[in-house]
Amino acid sequence: RAVDFGKRMFAVRGVISAVRLNTPTAGTRAFRASSAKLSAPIRLRTVTARSASAMAAVAEPVGEFIDAFNADYARIHKAYEDNFWATKMNLKGNSTDALTESFNALEAFLGDRDTLDKVRGYLAGADATDAQVVVLKHIEKTLGCYIVESADAKKVREEAVALENKMNGARNKLGLTYAESDGTVTDATPTVLRTKIRSAADESVRKSCWEATRRVGPFLLQNGFPKIIAERNRFARTLGFVDFYDMKVTQAEGFSKARCFEMLDGLEVATRPILDAALAKLKADKGEDALKPWNISYALSGELSREMDPYFPFENAPAVWGRSFAAMGIRYRDTKMQLDLCDRKGKYPNGFCHWPIAPHKSQDGTWNASQANFTSLATPDEVGSGNTALTTLMHEGGHAAHFANIEQGSPLFSQERAPFSVSLAETQSMFLDSLCGDAAWLGRYAKDRSGSPIPWDLLERSIREKHPFEVFMLRGMIAVPYFEKALYELDEAELTAENIERIADEIEHKIQGGLAARPLLSVPHITSDESSCYYHGYVFAEMAVHQTRAHFLRKYGVIVDNPEIGPEMLNSYWLAGSGEPGFLKMVQDLTGKPLGHDAWVAELSKPTEDVVRDEKEEYGKAVDAGAYAGEVDLGMHAVFVHGDEVISDSKVEDGYAAACAKFKKWVNENWPKTAVTA
Repeated sequence: RAVDFGKRMFAVRGVISAVRLNTPTAGTRAFRASSAKLSAPIRLRTVTARSASAMAAVAEPVGEFIDAFNADYARIHKAYEDNFWATKMNLKGNSTDALTESFNALEAFLGDRDTLDKVRGYLAGADATDAQVVVLKHIEKTLGCYIVESADAKKVREEAVALENKMNGARNKLGLTYAESDGTVTDATPTVLRTKIRSAADESVRKSCWEATRRVGPFLLQNGFPKIIAERNRFARTLGFVDFYDMKVTQAEGFSKARCFEMLDGLEVATRPILDAALAKLKADKGEDALKPWNISYALSGELSREMDPYFPFENAPAVWGRSFAAMGIRYRDTKMQLDLCDRKGKYPNGFCHWPIAPHKSQDGTWNASQANFTSLATPDEVGSGNTALTTLMHEGGHAAHFANIEQGSPLFSQERAPFSVSLAETQSMFLDSLCGDAAWLGRYAKDRSGSPIPWDLLERSIREKHPFEVFMLRGMIAVPYFEKALYELDEAELTAENIERIADEIEHKIQGGLAARPLLSVPHITSDESSCYYHGYVFAEMAVHQTRAHFLRKYGVIVDNPEIGPEMLNSYWLAGSGEPGFLKMVQDLTGKPLGHDAWVAELSKPTEDVVRDEKEEYGKAVDAGAYAGEVDLGMHAVFVHGDEVISDSKVEDGYAAACAKFKKWVNENWPKTAVTA
């Protein structure tokens, strides 16, 4: 695997597949844009007596309390998610004011001290069953992440969120352009710019696109980002944390910023020599110009991207994803999923999956299925777009499968905000998108429009050209948390645009060996309250992915199309949600080892000839076996959309396969190049 940290580049164990390492933590739910005001009152009674005995004395039956709390949370959470989806997808009538209002309402609900006291009253009593105690303790834990007793702190929090929404609203309108080889200036989304940096044959075009991505940072810095950092820090410190980063990692992962960076420092030191060797090899193989930030991705993927592109037709990606997951025994338990897969101007420049409705079991055992919003950024006729979209489907579909199967007594176990572990959430999606780099998967599912599988000689070239450079992806990933750590450790007086730009460049040089193909200040995660100070989760998840893969390969010998994988993931990683035993213990219980970077570093260090030998054997088996041909029943209601337009609906079209076929027709009609030999 290799390259650009903002994307996940798989060099086979195979081929170059890019996926956005995304997923902000808080939701995005909506099947129609809504700026609904929170008209229904919160039903929980305000309790003035705050001793445990007093609380217990006035409380309604504990089961009724839990059901009422869950219903109120679900309603308020969905109102926020509707607005989140509308603004990120740039739907008609979207409102950043409505987003801010609904966010503050959700924060207020989760930060209500009277509710917390009431929960503690139930816990102090003797009426709750063991199962209800588990739910009450998790409500207590979650509310503890949001309780803000100081009026001043609440004001700071709300001001920071308003500033962020204003900045992101301006960013949605930021026009980015690049120059074609003939000098023509062309509008482009961030996704198109990144795609062209990887694949454009003309260096002047690649450089122009890279320079366009470098304009994002100054724009954000001129539109309030330094003040947002200061306000976030001020808020965190009023709650007793070292800074905002310390607050985010402690709430989500359960350990401090100091512990987080002890783990990252170990990985950084272990892989620094591998990075130095990779940079030296790239320079020796392709010349010093290959190290320029607008050339490095192309040097590793440009020619191969074009040759492999026919084997990843975008319009077939949803059907391929469905077959692959069905073969592994993955089901979605009646989830309704809205998929917005194609890029367009004004759309949020990163893929993600969020849940307007987080699943849970009611007190009477009724199953409340999830609803999910899922987006990627394909331009179907761009080189590399189908590969990127397919891997994103595997990634975000992994998130959706995880959250759809959390079976606990409150939606708080299955919502993406703290105290949900970022690392746990990303382990599921990154494990499943890792299959796109396996010859065992590519031999089955990477096929051109005539149905021919990708030839082995392309995969072998990919391995030989990419495997020595897979460390670039790792170093790009860890650059983000090191950058954010530096930002939030700055004194407020030092939070200037000049300092922030300088630090970004310094981190890129120190961690990545030079200016990055995707500038740190262009990474969407760092600006959002929900996904900022979050990227370490991808790193720890990647550790867990390699450890989990090694475990399954030892146990079964095969992962792709193995029907045992889905049930194992369900029972070991999915059912508990953000409840006990927690991320580190889950990984240790499944794999038999504490989480560590050994499996990851061992794979990076594996001799290229050994990789070629092993992957060739797996490829041969895969081509002989062919793709899964059984029924694709994912237990999902799928709705394909493009902004406000509904393209197809699996209930209307009589099944997932039929909905995919209608989506494919829509793609062919809107991007006629994709219809050639279709």
